Amino acid sequence: MNKEDLVHKLDTLKKRSGTHSPSISTIRREIPDLEINIDACFLSNPYATQLFYKNIERDLLETNKLRDIIEFYPGQNYDIAKLISQAIDCPAESIFVGNGAAEVIQAVLQRFGGERILINIPTFSAYYEFLLESQEVCYFRLKKEDDFKLNVEEYIKEIQRLKPSTIVLINPNNPDGGYLTKDALESILNATKDIVETVIVDESFIHFAYESDDLNPIQSTHYLSTFSNLVIVKSMSKDFGIAGIRAGYAVMNNERVSELTSNGFLWNISGLAEYFFTLYTSEKFKNEYEVVRKKYIMNTMTFLQEIGQIDKLSVYPSKANFALVEIKNGMTSWEFTRELLLRYGIYVRDCSDKIGLEGEFVRIASRTFEENFKIVEALKTLLAE
Repeated sequence: MNKEDLVHKLDTLKKRSGTHSPSISTIRREIPDLEINIDACFLSNPYATQLFYKNIERDLLETNKLRDIIEFYPGQNYDIAKLISQAIDCPAESIFVGNGAAEVIQAVLQRFGGERILINIPTFSAYYEFLLESQEVCYFRLKKEDDFKLNVEEYIKEIQRLKPSTIVLINPNNPDGGYLTKDALESILNATKDIVETVIVDESFIHFAYESDDLNPIQSTHYLSTFSNLVIVKSMSKDFGIAGIRAGYAVMNNERVSELTSNGFLWNISGLAEYFFTLYTSEKFKNEYEVVRKKYIMNTMTFLQEIGQIDKLSVYPSKANFALVEIKNGMTSWEFTRELLLRYGIYVRDCSDKIGLEGEFVRIASRTFEENFKIVEALKTLLAE
């Protein structure tokens, strides 16, 4: 297949995917002639994926127990919640389990979002796409000149002015990786305690953030005992590199969990996701995961520093496992994305569909050390032309 045909097929897939990027599996199925070497579009820890797969081999493949997981029903929502509660030290009654974080987000927004939702932009598009027609969305723009950092004082003033039913905070934010410190988050929670019905804090990327040199994980579930309007969303896809098995959950007050589970969501995750949550409670697995989590963060720190030194790129500060990058070589973001894929087999996220971004932006995820080296070299070569 010649380049012109490849470009046409890629353009078609991109348009069909709307505000999301076509998956690697879709591209490989639809364009088998296109070689994809590195997926720097999806945001996951590849070392954690390998750790999970090693456990699958030992526990399921070598013991022939995979058949049981395929054949039999998994546990119900509350049964899985009990597993998770052992890992995060929260009551099972406060945990709602979802078929990936996307299902959790949709359920919470449509059930508890209320009439008006305030969303920071740029952001993950599901937060405005999943709203009901009766729900009004308001946007708080993160400014490029401030490196997309949330101005907490201005944000609180806007909340007081708009009086939204729900506010949404992704921490670190997607697609820019901006991080709200614990002090900043507490300021927002205290200021909105009596005026906002629901505060959604999406921590899909929190395992990649840090506030100290020891890189210890950041915890926030303890806020639930003080702030009954708080909903903390957790995606296992990014932290643990397991997007394919669809596993996520949220922690919130008991009444809300009960309302959700009494209206469906009985068997909404797979047996393989149940197996993951069983691992999630294991001290051995958690210790092994901590090693690969910190290794990945250190790789990412080096990677972000290296791409930040490349001419014709502006790389914005990030405490996540990716960087928001502005292209300044005259190419559009989609042209840049296509060329990286067609020439080097490197897939990044074109951000031209992100509302709140003015300019040519892509999002580039950190991968393994070896893959990051190849990404850096490809960027240098492409931008030197």
